Amino acid sequence: MNSQRLENARILMYSHDTFGLGHLSRCRAIANALVETYRGLSVMIISGATIAGAFDYRVRVDFVKVPSVIKLHNGEYQSMAAHTSLTDTLAMRRAIIRHTAESFRPDIFITDKEPMGLHGEVEETLAYLKARGTRLVLGLREIMDSPELLASEWAGKEMMEKIEAYYDAIWVYGPEGFNDPLSGLDVPETVRARMHYTGFLRRSRPRSEAIQPRPAEGYLLVTTGGGGDGAALVEAVLAAHEHARTTPEEAAVPRTLVVFGPYLPPRERTDFIARARALPNVEIIEFDNRMEDLVAGARCVVAMGGYNTFCEILSFDKPALIVPRTTPRLEQALRAERGQEFGLVRMMPAEDITDTPRFAGALRALCDAPPPSQTVDARMRSVLEMNGLETVSADVGEWIFSAARPAPPPRPAHREPAPEIRLGS
Repeated sequence: MNSQRLENARILMYSHDTFGLGHLSRCRAIANALVETYRGLSVMIISGATIAGAFDYRVRVDFVKVPSVIKLHNGEYQSMAAHTSLTDTLAMRRAIIRHTAESFRPDIFITDKEPMGLHGEVEETLAYLKARGTRLVLGLREIMDSPELLASEWAGKEMMEKIEAYYDAIWVYGPEGFNDPLSGLDVPETVRARMHYTGFLRRSRPRSEAIQPRPAEGYLLVTTGGGGDGAALVEAVLAAHEHARTTPEEAAVPRTLVVFGPYLPPRERTDFIARARALPNVEIIEFDNRMEDLVAGARCVVAMGGYNTFCEILSFDKPALIVPRTTPRLEQALRAERGQEFGLVRMMPAEDITDTPRFAGALRALCDAPPPSQTVDARMRSVLEMNGLETVSADVGEWIFSAARPAPPPRPAHREPAPEIRLGS
């Protein structure tokens, strides 16, 4: 990729990260693409992911870790620190976010998915950066949730008014025509005018060699993303293999590689590892920070349908079966339905995978299915262009090259000492 020079330009990204790895993965893909496109550009990611330091970042991409908060299955939040209240944790996060913005002094601030951050924690920083002339960008998944659930979540928060007041641009990380993330909401025309459909974010294999050995290619890959809600899918896959072993009249389920994800609950993890030892056609990986390698090496993919996995499936043109979760959000189910409608993936509701013979048959058929490039509906062939990273990079270049870097604001005379900031390496 050809690169241009940006002298000391800075981008700050915010990723609240409370459940899974989707937000950090998306921010990391964008950050890596930006520094590869523009020499001299630096990107800092604010992340709440507990394993933010487990991933590789390009030179000139770094991260600030804020205290982690976990989202429970009922949609409520709690601090990951056992002896710290959610109120205190959020106060620390707000202070670190604000202090990072003051110290880093970004030209562009990009918020991933949550317009005001977790429990509004980023609004103070948005106001500060708006006053000093920083361009503020909101990045949205192509599917947020069902219109009813999103409207309910945003009700009473004046969210649309705040988006209109703060954000200069809104990136939708998908192609126009696939889905409108704000469908069904009362969206002002001024906000609509700032929305830019980028296309999906294409993924590619890392350039460096993997540290850990890779299984021989040609497997059926099962991935649960972060794994926090993936136990039912892993259970169904292992049950399908166990069923095939005890039913000699049926063909074997294809050789399978299961990636748990870092947040799979410990009890299920222990049970699944023990069961997999008795299945010669199953290999387990607990976590891998180079999922692109594993998707590229697969014959076919079974997944839950999160945004990043969906992009990986399309990037490497793999036949896929999506088994989406439906709580606490309908995002994965809506994405799977749209993907199936346009011939990109197959979908099976989560309740159907408990029918073990049927699910085993679906797994056997999947790896002989044609890839998305051969099955995509002609109306949506543009989906496979996946030019989101190029679109984002072009917007960033236009904004920074066309605007002078603002002068730093005067420091306040008195301010409470900022909490210590932990930088990733």
